[in-house]
Amino acid sequence: MRSLLFLFISLIVLPEVVLAENPGTGTTADKNQYEEWPQWRGPRGDGTWQGPPIKTSWPQTGLKKLWEQEIGGGYGGISVSNRKLYLMDRPVTSPAEQEKAEGIHGHRADRQNIERVLCFDALTGKQLWVHSYPATYDKLDYGNGPRVAPTVIENHVYTLGTMGDVFCLDANTGEVIWKTHLVKDFGGKVPQWGYAAAPYVIDDLVILLPGGTEAGTAIVALDHKTGTERWRALKDEAGYATPLLIHHNQQDQLIVWSPNHIHSVNPQTGAHFWSVPYKVTYGVAIASPIEKEGLILVAGYWEGSKAIQLGEQPGQAELKWEDRRTLRGLMSQPLYRDGYAYLLDKQFGLTCFEYATGKKIWDDDNQMTPGNSRNPQASLVWLNDSSRALILNSDGALILAELTPASYRELARTSLIGETWAHPAYAETRVFARSNTKLVACELPVEESITESP
Repeated sequence: MRSLLFLFISLIVLPEVVLAENPGTGTTADKNQYEEWPQWRGPRGDGTWQGPPIKTSWPQTGLKKLWEQEIGGGYGGISVSNRKLYLMDRPVTSPAEQEKAEGIHGHRADRQNIERVLCFDALTGKQLWVHSYPATYDKLDYGNGPRVAPTVIENHVYTLGTMGDVFCLDANTGEVIWKTHLVKDFGGKVPQWGYAAAPYVIDDLVILLPGGTEAGTAIVALDHKTGTERWRALKDEAGYATPLLIHHNQQDQLIVWSPNHIHSVNPQTGAHFWSVPYKVTYGVAIASPIEKEGLILVAGYWEGSKAIQLGEQPGQAELKWEDRRTLRGLMSQPLYRDGYAYLLDKQFGLTCFEYATGKKIWDDDNQMTPGNSRNPQASLVWLNDSSRALILNSDGALILAELTPASYRELARTSLIGETWAHPAYAETRVFARSNTKLVACELPVEESITESP
């Protein structure tokens, strides 16, 4: 059963948040800059990044390290906006305990009963501010730290702690603008491995998933400036996957994957459109859903993948196909391109399949995630509008690979950081990664010379 614990990362972490369609990438106006990473899964919340052209020949000594900082534990991803970097952690009680905290199983170290939101200068690594608050994990499994990547928009930072603490902070100072709690204020119940679905900003709303036994506890929407409740919807347990905003047939839909259903509601009102049953073992609804071609895909660990076909009307949805044998994902969100999807299966590794049918095309026999064939983890990000992807696996290896229906072709690989489940961030010409003990910033090997702006 211990293998289940890999789940909460959704995070990894998890994670995931979509600032509507494009609330702004957070970059400054400098023409030499590329996109930043203001939320879970990037500028659009879908694992795509418009970055620089990257060389396929990387230094044998590794990427150039720009800076490094010691941090506390956590599985939550990193966010970067306006050249400021944000993440959450849970510090240890002493330097001796910090030595025990390395690796994925850093939860074995003794930690303080607090969580922190940290802000650094993305260029220099200088800590700009820290916001800490009490957080008692008790006997929570894998209790090394928060699971959620901050969401940054309009100089506001939205965070969610493992036990349900929600904060809206000033992005420049860390000052609390408003706060609430998913359990105390909305009747939520902390899931087995803690809250992991990132605050999801849609227009002027922040979407959160308390998960509870009473009506209206499954999903709540708050005013993003004041924290005032705007609507509640449904009754269901909280999963670990960040919701997904889609637009189908002139209608927005908010897709939420819980341990029991795949739900759709109106993102502005909470009105229920449809629900498709999907009971998952141990509640491991982790990897964020994706939607392409009017088809919603969720990838589960034991019960496999399900594809839901949307209809002409918002209330119409039905199961199109499912696969319980070869498409069994855990924490890693699938990628889609040109009719094919790429999913990290728990046994076979990275797997390519036809999106419309679920037909398997190939797998990489765990080449991308060697030594982790039982419960592999890697964050997959499309680089520009190409077939190339940047990948950080759980060994801390950064990979540049080409993903096509023909094959998985690895172009470059280097060690970036130690063992990690946390999603990295890509901003301008840099990659940022964190483990349970450190945060690193490295320069990506770009094809052309790029002038550094002040």
